[in-house]
Amino acid sequence: MASLSLPRVLQQRKTSLEIERENFEKCQAISIGKAVNQIENPVKEKHVRSTIIGTFHEKGGATFWSCVLRLPLQENRIVAWKFCHVLHKVLREGHPHVIPHSQRHRGKIEDLGKLWVHLREGYGKLIQLYCQLLITKLDFHRRNPRFPGNLQVTKEELESIGENDINNYFQMSVEMFDYMDEILTLQSAIFGSLDMSRANSMTSSGQCRLAPLIPCIQDSSQLYDYCVKILFKLHASLPPDTLAGHRDRFLKQFRSLRQFYLSANTLQYFKNLIQIPLLPENPPNFLVQSDLGSYVTPVVILPPEDTSTSESDNVDSSSLVDTSDTGSTGELVDLVHHNGSISPDVLAERDNLIEHLQTELSRLRMEVRRMVAEHNRKVEELKERINELETTLATRESELLQERQLKDDLLLQTEDMSKYQEMEKRTKATEEKFSKLKDIYTKLREEHVQLIRQKADVDKQLDKAKTSYEEAEKSKMEAVSKLTEAVNEKRKVEDSLQQTSSQARAELEALQAAQEAVESEKLSLASKMDWVVNEKSILEGELQDLLSQKEDLDVRLREMEERMQAMETRLHRENLDRLYHLLVTCISQAEAMVKKAVHEVDNPALSAVVCTPDYFQSLPEPVLKSLDDLDSSFAKFISDGTSLQGLVNTVPLMAHLLSTYLIQGKTTSNKSPDIEFGEHIADMCKVVGNESLTLLANLKDTDKANQVPDNVTTVKTRVVEVADMVAKLSGAIKGDSVERIEEMLEDELSAMDKAIEEAAKRIEDMLNKSRQADSGIKLEVNEKILDSCTNLMKAIRLLVQKSRLLQAEIVAQGKGTASAKEFYKRNHQWTEGLISAAKSVGVGAKFLLTAADKVVSGQGKFEQLVVASQEIAASTAQLVVASRVKADRNSSNLLELSKASKGVTQATGQVVATSKSCSQMVDDNEELDVSGLSLHQAKRLEMESQVRVIELEASLQQERLRLSALRRQHYQLAGEVEGWDPVAIKENV
Repeated sequence: MASLSLPRVLQQRKTSLEIERENFEKCQAISIGKAVNQIENPVKEKHVRSTIIGTFHEKGGATFWSCVLRLPLQENRIVAWKFCHVLHKVLREGHPHVIPHSQRHRGKIEDLGKLWVHLREGYGKLIQLYCQLLITKLDFHRRNPRFPGNLQVTKEELESIGENDINNYFQMSVEMFDYMDEILTLQSAIFGSLDMSRANSMTSSGQCRLAPLIPCIQDSSQLYDYCVKILFKLHASLPPDTLAGHRDRFLKQFRSLRQFYLSANTLQYFKNLIQIPLLPENPPNFLVQSDLGSYVTPVVILPPEDTSTSESDNVDSSSLVDTSDTGSTGELVDLVHHNGSISPDVLAERDNLIEHLQTELSRLRMEVRRMVAEHNRKVEELKERINELETTLATRESELLQERQLKDDLLLQTEDMSKYQEMEKRTKATEEKFSKLKDIYTKLREEHVQLIRQKADVDKQLDKAKTSYEEAEKSKMEAVSKLTEAVNEKRKVEDSLQQTSSQARAELEALQAAQEAVESEKLSLASKMDWVVNEKSILEGELQDLLSQKEDLDVRLREMEERMQAMETRLHRENLDRLYHLLVTCISQAEAMVKKAVHEVDNPALSAVVCTPDYFQSLPEPVLKSLDDLDSSFAKFISDGTSLQGLVNTVPLMAHLLSTYLIQGKTTSNKSPDIEFGEHIADMCKVVGNESLTLLANLKDTDKANQVPDNVTTVKTRVVEVADMVAKLSGAIKGDSVERIEEMLEDELSAMDKAIEEAAKRIEDMLNKSRQADSGIKLEVNEKILDSCTNLMKAIRLLVQKSRLLQAEIVAQGKGTASAKEFYKRNHQWTEGLISAAKSVGVGAKFLLTAADKVVSGQGKFEQLVVASQEIAASTAQLVVASRVKADRNSSNLLELSKASKGVTQATGQVVATSKSCSQMVDDNEELDVSGLSLHQAKRLEMESQVRVIELEASLQQERLRLSALRRQHYQLAGEVEGWDPVAIKENV
């Protein structure tokens, strides 16, 4: 037992100072977390005040920065924007040591600005500019450490800082100009980001952007005062030419600063938060030193802080749930003081809070682990997908390589064909050579035969010579025998014999030489004959080889031609299949485009958008031309069965032009003074869309291809009918609208009164029916909804009455000696604005009535009622602004109209609040029973709910962007067409 309790004994208890330090850090973290949160509303002053008091308690900003750096500054733009605002306030009003402590975090501020500058819309550019302003402020205080954070110094302190040195004053003025430039750049960007739809001074998003301008106004007023005083000192000591650049820069900043103060004074948001000074119309003349005596220092006055009032003013009118942290945490912070004494109840409550925070921390860790696992799973899926794509890519590359090899083979075969042609040429040359050799051989043979014949002649001559030799031998023998007989004649006979023998020997030698020449020539001819025979056999063998190669090449060529033809057929078929698939995809996309256009025709949000009939009359011609092109492309496809390219090109263009035609037809119908005629035009636009969908469906269905020409003719006929109706509408609008504008105004005002009265009666009837048929929560919800709608209708009726009185006063004051009709004609744009406003009020009343009827009957949503009430409030605001344009500012009727407008705004807020509370009641009544769910079922439902939340958030963001675009287009078109000035409305609102 002793060993078990040993750690408790050895555990050191915290001292009161450590406990107090922990409590202080916890309180600071809570205050900073409440001040810098993710909700798009202005920072609450009480949380900033607690943070500033904490810097004085700590005598520095270490705890502030340690808490701030744990916030998601780089994940949420609202958190980053509020951090800049709180840091600016802390640097101004916090402990003097906060500024040097913040110098070491200058790089983090720069990185934050560089990160958010990539978000080009919304808060991205504003955060970057604010971070640049804070860096400039830190640099200014680093160079001038004697200036406090709020820049408030006396005249003597300013002279002491400058040390009566002109160089110091010169450099100080340049740094103040740089500081002022950053403030003016930030305020210009903030005012430029405001618009009439989502962000203005009366919405929480607009107030969130405008709130940082309060410390900017305080800094700029001090900088302006010091710049004036320093420039007078500089002009007293330096020549005017040297300071020309300073004067030009001051004059530019003076104009921008004066416009900044004027713009801020016109906003209702700053009325109760700060008293902004007004600068004179002309800047001080520094060339005249006497102007310094008439110079008045601008003074910024902050009203005394009232916690209840400030908190109620900063709460957005549209948020009915207090999102601030209350309960045990707030009581714990209030009970913990700086003396370190804590009650046992507070300790128990602190332990409960710690346990709750640990449970929440474990839940968040599990959630982070789940998100990490989900992220890893998605990464694995993406990796598998990448591997599949890489495998597919490798397959495609191998196929492409095979195709390239096949192409190379074809090229080689083509080269073989060229070689074969060369071989044929060589064969022909060989044959020609062979024929020449044959001719030579024939000639040689003939010459050989002649030589043989010559040899035979020589042999005959030799035989004759032998016979003559034999006869000479006989004669010699006879001479020897007769030697005895003729001694005297011996010498003569020997001489004659000698002569005869020499002649015979010479002839014999000649014959022997001729015989040897003939033999050698015979041998050479025989060798030549053998060579010719061998060459002939070789050439015959080569010719046989070439003939066999030619047959092989002919076979391979036929096979390659067959393969090429099959490949061309396959590629042509694949090309047709791709084109057909592309055509089906284009037709499907075209159907989706036309369906969306048909759906937009029934969209109530499009009822506020208008298009002039003159512009619409230029739309039918391209639509009809695209239909003709589609018809001709389809006919060409039917004729040859392969021309799909024309259809692929014409179908998307036709769908785009037709969708634009339908939407512009709907917006043009909104211009019709006759509501039924305008609805008839919209219905005809839907008929055109449905006929077009039939045409596209028949294009995809090959069995109904013969109906396509008739469908094209039908669509063209419908398009022409809509164009004719719009032409009638244009004639009706342009006929005598200016001449009878007074009657039109009275008609619209009467119609507006009638619509409001009918709406009030219908709401009363619905309330009576609900009381008779319903009970319980449904009856309570219906009564609250209808009562709030009834109050809104009463407020609108009162507003219309006051508007009529003010209108009569305006006409009486402005017509002079002319008649009221001439006054309306002379101010027809203003009158058209009144007509448009009255028409919008009537349409809004009908829309509110329809929404209330659907909600009471259980077929609608509370959000429709909220949108309807806000839309009718916006329409009445348009009526008020249109009446206020020409009214006298001191008119009592104008004052009564403003009061009635505030009544409409309050009634609208009541409708919105009632709708949200009733929605909460219904949701609480329909709470999901999870008592019987298993662990697996609860986890599955939790994941499905998270998926649904993400989808709804994405859908909400997309719908907000769409609403913003529609409102911008509405304001622009209304300003151009109806004759009222959106800028004037923005300033009055």
